[in-house]
Amino acid sequence: MPHPVPARRLTRRGLLAAGGAATLATLLGACGRDDTSSTPSAGSSGGPWSFTDDRGTKVDAAAGPTRVVAFTGVAAALVDFGLDKQIVGVFGETKRADGTRDPQAGDLNVEGVEILGNVWGEFNLEKYAALRPELLVTHMYDPGALWYVPDESKDKILPLAPSVAVTTARVPMTKPIERYAQLAESLGADLSAKKVTDARARFDAAAESVRQAVKANPGIKVMACSGSPDLFYVSNPKVSTDLMYFAELGVDIVVPTKLEAGDYFEALSWENAGKFPADLILLDNRSTALQPKDLAARPTWAQLPAVRANQVTPWDAVPRFSYAGAAPLLENLAKAIRGARKVS
Repeated sequence: MPHPVPARRLTRRGLLAAGGAATLATLLGACGRDDTSSTPSAGSSGGPWSFTDDRGTKVDAAAGPTRVVAFTGVAAALVDFGLDKQIVGVFGETKRADGTRDPQAGDLNVEGVEILGNVWGEFNLEKYAALRPELLVTHMYDPGALWYVPDESKDKILPLAPSVAVTTARVPMTKPIERYAQLAESLGADLSAKKVTDARARFDAAAESVRQAVKANPGIKVMACSGSPDLFYVSNPKVSTDLMYFAELGVDIVVPTKLEAGDYFEALSWENAGKFPADLILLDNRSTALQPKDLAARPTWAQLPAVRANQVTPWDAVPRFSYAGAAPLLENLAKAIRGARKVS
């Protein structure tokens, strides 16, 4: 995964209250073969449906799923590609503490879906079963690992509906975007719709703007990182899908040298935060990571040349894998590179 801040800062809570096991058993029985076979698949094309995910798992159904539950960022990407009423539930950061939508939610109608969990480790199994899900979709950062599906309850979650996992690491960002586009199209989205083609054109133009920014301002060293109270994480562009794509566009990104398990990042003590010289810092903007105002009092952060030069820009460490979701990231990166100067 991008880095373990959510796991470190948030406690995984039990999904069921006392006595919930009996309730769950009732719900599982209600969601058995008899119930689902009598549930009409309204809005489907009427023909058989299949999709092979990035685990190599082929999912087959008599008709296209119309009750989809997904990680919030996945749901938002599918909406960008034209799905709407098919999304009935989400899990992952959806609403902020003040009730406003989390950036991960994109243009998803957060009031029109069931939120099964709003933080890492939360996934309400009873609510999930009650939704009568026909498909579960999420990212896959490591083989077989389903993003935001809690390990301790996945054996109860996964039997309730077929699942689709899309690889979101060790491939450039364009790959998961293409895969989610294919999935959305299989579920009924029209990829030739103006909304989708306009987003693709904007994405292509934004990618070119990054190439041109690098040419116009050569030699800018970029570091993607995330802060927690105890550690400073430097992300690896050879694994992180967005950083890999940025590097393909010519961006010179710091490559950490002492990687943790999974090779996603190097975890530094705050005393060693200056290990890698950088002119521009991409800082994880998720609510689970420390933000500039939180970091200001840390001397080793304040002393970084890029911080002193005010060359720190927000970074979506878990991007929305759609053309509409990724285009602004590229535009912001291009702007930051054009405006940076050599300071390291």
